[in-house]
Amino acid sequence: MQFTPTLPKELVHRSAVEEVFLTDAERHGEDEMLLAARFPRRHAFYDDTLGPGDRLDPFLLLEACRQGIFVVAHRYLGVRPGHKFLLRAVEFEVPDPAALTRGDRPTEAVVTTRIEKRFATRAEVRGLRLRFGLSIGAREALAARIDYSWMPPEDWTSLRARQRGALGLPAVPVALRGRHVEPALVGRRASANTVISPPRTTDDGTHTARLLAETTHPTLYDHWVDHVPGMLELEAFRQLALRAAVSAGTVRTPSPLPVALAARFRRFAEMDLPLECRAAPAPPGAAVECTLRQPGSVAAEARIRFADADAGPVRALAAPAVHRAA
Repeated sequence: MQFTPTLPKELVHRSAVEEVFLTDAERHGEDEMLLAARFPRRHAFYDDTLGPGDRLDPFLLLEACRQGIFVVAHRYLGVRPGHKFLLRAVEFEVPDPAALTRGDRPTEAVVTTRIEKRFATRAEVRGLRLRFGLSIGAREALAARIDYSWMPPEDWTSLRARQRGALGLPAVPVALRGRHVEPALVGRRASANTVISPPRTTDDGTHTARLLAETTHPTLYDHWVDHVPGMLELEAFRQLALRAAVSAGTVRTPSPLPVALAARFRRFAEMDLPLECRAAPAPPGAAVECTLRQPGSVAAEARIRFADADAGPVRALAAPAVHRAA
């Protein structure tokens, strides 16, 4: 497979070429594809850490898999450009934390991608469940699954107009502002890479903070969308769950590895409504349970587990149970 140059940025729904991590794609049978990925030596967002920086961020690897959902849909299932995509569920585990160790050059990886399930209407396929195995050399660094769906742009416009109208929101959102957490409290160096407000702790040990959507962020808002992107929601969970893990004494290092995650996205998170992120207290070794709430509904739920850099093999997490929206 080829590791230079990158795939066209339009194919993976990115605006900036430096945010494209996939470089090649090959089909191997009806339901299996191989993707090639290349990760930079340093990235302004994913490598902003208080830790030694000698490990790849699993969220960076997950982003390469997320870009793969568009490649599979457009290149192999014939989904037309302009269609809108929705994340439904995301999960990953790091089978071998040592596989994340960096070299002195950009890291090249191969991502085995398999269609596990097709979600179809009577007329056509409108979504997929993909399983990913991302390997660096001979070692598996990330195992992931993503459920997602898509719709024509005219359906999206109609859907979003109805949803925002029902909430009394204007057609074009303007993100709410707020004070950001001190970056060191969430394992970051740059305040621009923090995505939550200063956390508070309730009497039962639950940590709460507001998600702050900075629409000028070059990675999390690489291009304009009218809601909070799924990867931003996951980052908010990571940052608040880190505070909960540190408070519980679960981890020793300032920037531990997120070694397992399971998340479900229930509905659009509107950036012009208050978004409260909650992280429940967790005993050492357990996953931190997180929710993202906006007035009247739960937007997303997740479980995330951290480990120090010297951790061994990890256990997978079960995804949060599905609650059907009324």
